[in-house]
Amino acid sequence: MKPLLVMPAGKVRNRIKYRSAVHSWLMTGVILVLLMVVIGGITRLTQSGLSMVRWEPITGAIPPLTAEQWQLEFEEYQGSPEFKAYNYHFTLNDFKQIYFWEYLHRLVGRVVGLVFLFPAIFFWIKDVFDVRMRKQVLLIFLGGLFQGVLGWYMVKSGLVDKPHVSHYRLAAHLSTALALAGYIYWVALEWKPLKKVPSKAINRATIVLLSLLSIQIVFGAFVAGLKAGKMFNTFPKMGLTWFPSDLNTAFELSGGFAIFENGIVVQFIHRYLAYLIVFGVIWLWWGIKKYAFKLLPLGNFLLVMVGVQFLLGVLTLIWAIPVSLGVLHQLGAVIVFLTLITLLKRTS
Repeated sequence: MKPLLVMPAGKVRNRIKYRSAVHSWLMTGVILVLLMVVIGGITRLTQSGLSMVRWEPITGAIPPLTAEQWQLEFEEYQGSPEFKAYNYHFTLNDFKQIYFWEYLHRLVGRVVGLVFLFPAIFFWIKDVFDVRMRKQVLLIFLGGLFQGVLGWYMVKSGLVDKPHVSHYRLAAHLSTALALAGYIYWVALEWKPLKKVPSKAINRATIVLLSLLSIQIVFGAFVAGLKAGKMFNTFPKMGLTWFPSDLNTAFELSGGFAIFENGIVVQFIHRYLAYLIVFGVIWLWWGIKKYAFKLLPLGNFLLVMVGVQFLLGVLTLIWAIPVSLGVLHQLGAVIVFLTLITLLKRTS
């Protein structure tokens, strides 16, 4: 951040005057992006994501309002692969239920854009932002636009031949949403005084854990996209063994791509990455306790959250992905992700 002393006096005053407002605005953006992630999870788990077969960024903000409009919308859905393969028994009322979640998901996306855009224009005009912050704001704005386009690109993959979206596009959509939320959160932390505890060792360990968690989130999306959570709903073993015999068959059939495209292999990786992350957090917590004691409250929170997240993952698995637990498990990953970003910021 550019030192205040070398900035023009008027800009300094505005930056101080609106510091709290900018921080609140950015944190509101983080919350709304995460709300989109949660609603997106519900949309996926309720099989609602392919209910809207058109992408209309402007006019799509208005849902069907008359019986005729609903009927036309339903008729378009009846031409989709999902209706023909799975939902051919749906009535108009059934369609309205799945339409609701996808519509809400897209509506919140539009709200996020407006909530970000208008305050940004105000702060820009008031000369609150320095050059660096202006670049950050533009990057956030472009990231939001890209996220919207990527969301439609994902949905489109399920409207052609196969009635389900590409798990690669699903993972990309989720990952970029969390990356955007994480970046906005990182910028927001620059507008709020933080008690820093510089520690190269803790900082590096946090980077390693954040990288592992990011990979884990991607594989969580693969699990969802491949419906791999419906396989081996047992814990701690996968069926009767720790290493299912089907792993060898999967690699024989798909080669190295089995890591990304075979449900059994993907679930196996997701499980064992979870163990690695739990042990990594325990190791990090021990380092904080020993070398950066002032960060122990944050370390304690991280340790508890990882434990809760691990338990949610186990329950989600053995109960075959109920909507409530699936959403909570996704939300838990987000909280752990943001906690690690906070730790990274405070130790830098």
